Amino acid sequence: MALDDILAAIRVVAAGDALIAPSVTRRLVAEFAGRPEPAAVPAAAARRIGGITDRERDVLTLVGRGLSNTEIAAELVISMSTVKTYVTRLLTKLGARDRVQLVILAYETGLVASPR
Repeated sequence: MALDDILAAIRVVAAGDALIAPSVTRRLVAEFAGRPEPAAVPAAAARRIGGITDRERDVLTLVGRGLSNTEIAAELVISMSTVKTYVTRLLTKLGARDRVQLVILAYETGLVASPR
């Protein structure tokens, strides 16, 4: 399992994308969550997620909450490879460079709300 993760990380970096540890993602989520919520969901952001499936929306919400692939798999009772497939599809469909952009989009579209 660790070898698969290492190979996946090498592929991500070789493709020019960023690889961010779940702990860093959680800190980014915490920082982003501390910002005041916008008054309304920007229409452009809402349109961006209009073409995703309900299950992709579930995965995007959990990515937005800062969960790792392992945690998402456990939460949705699906395999790790299925989670990776969903995340890859989301990155492609939404034109996101990395998970951080997915997190931001989840907040911008209201899938994840800042704690009050």
